[in-house]
Amino acid sequence: MAHEPHPPGADEAGTSIMALRRAGLAPDQMVRGYLGGAFPMDEADAVGPVGWYLSDPRAVILPAEARVPASVRRALRRRGYEVRVDTAFAEVVHACGGDRDGMWLTPRLATAYDALHAVGIAHSVEAWDGAHLVGGLFGVWLGRFMTAESMFHRAPDGGNAALAGLLEVAAEGGAQVIDVQMMSAHVARFGAREMPQGEFMRLLATAVGGEPPG
Repeated sequence: MAHEPHPPGADEAGTSIMALRRAGLAPDQMVRGYLGGAFPMDEADAVGPVGWYLSDPRAVILPAEARVPASVRRALRRRGYEVRVDTAFAEVVHACGGDRDGMWLTPRLATAYDALHAVGIAHSVEAWDGAHLVGGLFGVWLGRFMTAESMFHRAPDGGNAALAGLLEVAAEGGAQVIDVQMMSAHVARFGAREMPQGEFMRLLATAVGGEPPG
């Protein structure tokens, strides 16, 4: 999942990605999109509203079912990375976007996530090796609903450390669901499973009514 060109698992077979609508990038418009069960994907050099999409089946991690593979736990103990939250949000988003052509996380969409971070809705989980940022991910937290939008690593297991950290935050904060949008072999190792879009929408409606993870 390092420098994913799409949300996690977007290239995996068996998932239908459906265009829902197009909308602006103001924080309230972004929040409405997520509350509607959708996620944004932009196109390089695009202008105007950004496209919002649904995936069916939807891939999620339920914190009660989440797991960190034993091999990952051993590697993380050996590497000794420190996991932090929200200490380098803009750098994490930039690293996730990278500099590829045709990326979904365009500079203007990254700016929109920066605005969501400024109002306490978008957050990053980071892996640090001393003063060096070696991995991270970011997502949106609304009530007890969380998303994992994209992840990167600059050193071995840096991304895994960030994902393990997100699972810990979700469990300790009482989150009900982490939306990873589309299945991949990587997120499956951490307990992700698929559900029909309708079931996901019912779970979302319950989760957004709670207090956000601490």
